[in-house]
Amino acid sequence: MAYRYDYEVITKWISPGERVLDLGCGDGSLLRHLAEVRQVQGYGVENDADKLLACVRNGINVIQMDMEKGLAGLEDGFFDHVIMSLSLQAMHNTQGILAEMLRVGREAVVSFPNFGYWRHRQSILNGHMPVSESLPHQWFNTPNVRFFTIADFDALCAMNGIVVRERLAFDESTLIEEEPNFLASVAVYRLGRPD
Repeated sequence: MAYRYDYEVITKWISPGERVLDLGCGDGSLLRHLAEVRQVQGYGVENDADKLLACVRNGINVIQMDMEKGLAGLEDGFFDHVIMSLSLQAMHNTQGILAEMLRVGREAVVSFPNFGYWRHRQSILNGHMPVSESLPHQWFNTPNVRFFTIADFDALCAMNGIVVRERLAFDESTLIEEEPNFLASVAVYRLGRPD
């Protein structure tokens, strides 16, 4: 598995033996990692047939589901953590999926590319859509349908009564503590419901 610094952050937020749901789990590499280092009971949700097959090959419990329609059939509060790693920007129903994550899980963990990152802004000033490590696709073949910043996401959480329990921001794998909306390429959030 290639090194993913967001996996390292997510792993620190997960306690041993937790029940974890990974939305848009791809080939299941995050769940496999969490099973190895935190002994989680993990389940993935994926809709792509090739990725579903990859999960099965990797020994991951996976459910085929269109997340745009919500997480129907999953019990309220069943999971300790529901994760969506670098996939939120590909969702049409952003508010709906965040609400569903917090319905079925005690906490939600999301990571996403920060469209406000200075290099992305520079690309736009130069007349081109940004392509970077965190936004690796060209404008014409990107799966991303939402382009938002850290400040936008903070505002969305406030508007929807979502509690930001922790937020870390990175430029590549370097932690950014000052001006993250400008200097960070990726953000990772730990979210909860109001107490």
